[in-house]
Amino acid sequence: MNIQRPLIVGGASGLGLAMAHRLADHATTEQVYIVDRNPVPPAQSHPKFVPSAFDLSSADFTFFDRFSDADALIITAGFGQIGLFRQMSEQHIAAVMQVNATAVMRLVHRFWPRLAADSSFPCLVMGSISGFMSSPFYAVYGASKAALKIFVESVNVELERHPSPNRILLVAPGSIPGTGFSSGEKADAPMTDLERVYPLADEILQHLEKGDDRFIPHYEDTFREVLERYHKDFRAEGRHSYDYKIQSGRVTS
Repeated sequence: MNIQRPLIVGGASGLGLAMAHRLADHATTEQVYIVDRNPVPPAQSHPKFVPSAFDLSSADFTFFDRFSDADALIITAGFGQIGLFRQMSEQHIAAVMQVNATAVMRLVHRFWPRLAADSSFPCLVMGSISGFMSSPFYAVYGASKAALKIFVESVNVELERHPSPNRILLVAPGSIPGTGFSSGEKADAPMTDLERVYPLADEILQHLEKGDDRFIPHYEDTFREVLERYHKDFRAEGRHSYDYKIQSGRVTS
């Protein structure tokens, strides 16, 4: 992939950090812009990383004007909390929707001229399988990711009809071992087990290079059946999901 200056928003940990390392290791890559609320752990940095601190809950996004030379946009920032909806504060609800959904739309809007151009501009948005089905105990997080699903699908049609060769790749994983999302919640700046995450990062970057618009890891061996059950009877699958989480001991009602 001939990317020289990718911008990774949320690249201080997890999949974002793993992809940052993989891209930085390419000979053609000059530098990797990393924007995150938290710093990259010093032990997991790279000479090509150019980190900046920014909180996506901020009102002013002119901060991103400095990245006019970025030739790819990868958005992996986001957070969530497992729990019943009644346990969530209004502040948490607003923050999740702002960071996980609204901020992503604002970032895509800022880079829209690059996306709509005739030249290549790879773009990736990290969604979640929770955005494809009802997710008890993930109601707010799932809603934010469902918003991204419809957003990406809609603007990809606009890019096609523009016409532009670019598409946004929506990645919709479940649990990601080796990251802060493996337990269903993202902690602040968790130490990423890069060796465990690299295989998935490599697979995602391959889909990005091919210009794909959707990638669901473990679709054939796990999520095809789950999604088929959901579309057949979303109420029954929602109850199954609720009971499974209770029985697993991860949550209590």
